[in-house]
Amino acid sequence: MAELPFKLGIHPINWVGEDVKEHGADTTFEQIVDDIQKLGLTGTEMGRKYPTDINVLKRELSERGIGLVSQWKSVLFSDPAYQEEELEAYRKHVLFLKEMGSTVISTAEVGGSLHFDPRRTPNEKEVLRLDEAGWQSLAEGLNRAGAIAAEHGLKLTYHHHGGTVVESPEEIDRLMELTDPSLVYLLFDTGHTYYGGGDPLTVLRKHYNRIAYIHLKDIRQEVLDEARAEQVDFVTCIRKGVFTVPGDGCLDFAPIFQELLKREYTGWAMLEGEQDPATHNAYEYAKNALDYIHSLLNKESRL
Repeated sequence: MAELPFKLGIHPINWVGEDVKEHGADTTFEQIVDDIQKLGLTGTEMGRKYPTDINVLKRELSERGIGLVSQWKSVLFSDPAYQEEELEAYRKHVLFLKEMGSTVISTAEVGGSLHFDPRRTPNEKEVLRLDEAGWQSLAEGLNRAGAIAAEHGLKLTYHHHGGTVVESPEEIDRLMELTDPSLVYLLFDTGHTYYGGGDPLTVLRKHYNRIAYIHLKDIRQEVLDEARAEQVDFVTCIRKGVFTVPGDGCLDFAPIFQELLKREYTGWAMLEGEQDPATHNAYEYAKNALDYIHSLLNKESRL
């Protein structure tokens, strides 16, 4: 197998849903990290079943040879009224990840989202896209948060995400245009790129110089088509099973890995499935995804 120049890890969202709480509700932290160790992977993100005591978390991960790569941080920077409060929370988040030895922070704006924005009400039906003032406020907040991260040796990596205001290729472009490239990086997610209407390879090539972190996620085309026809929201799409691990959906990862190998990407790339583990066993799907990736790399090494 061709040797990877980058580090391959896995997200606990394969075992326990973050947006759909019933997915993996009975799964324990120990099961997740034992499975990760058995898979031979050495990186994870923080999950909602993980202990929050730093000493306990450090001990449990260290015993299994696993490091904490990152943790999701929601922000509400698009509304200036929340910015100072949000920046203070971001600083605390940075200090936690710094203590855990992480180097990147998965960061996403929740303003306008149906499911994540605390200002939204249950009877609303659509994501509220940003106006010009919202874009400017978001960019200012991200630049300031990125400076806090940089002060402590970490990178803010922006997670474009389904069901949020930075979802489409055009919105990714706008965010990259408005933010400081020395302070705000991109978390490139293959599945969310496609879900948002983009071509993952195109987005990867266009914004490669800003990418500091990667999530490898696949899409079930038939589920996405059905969801679009029914005009359901993002969380309903997850419940329907729109996402899966690489090799189990419609995305072609061969050119994506070719691009990463050619450019000698050295950061982390995390396997993600984000599906119900009761019907899609997290360990088995992850193992199949690793076999798929190894087959692609073996093929690439023979070319």
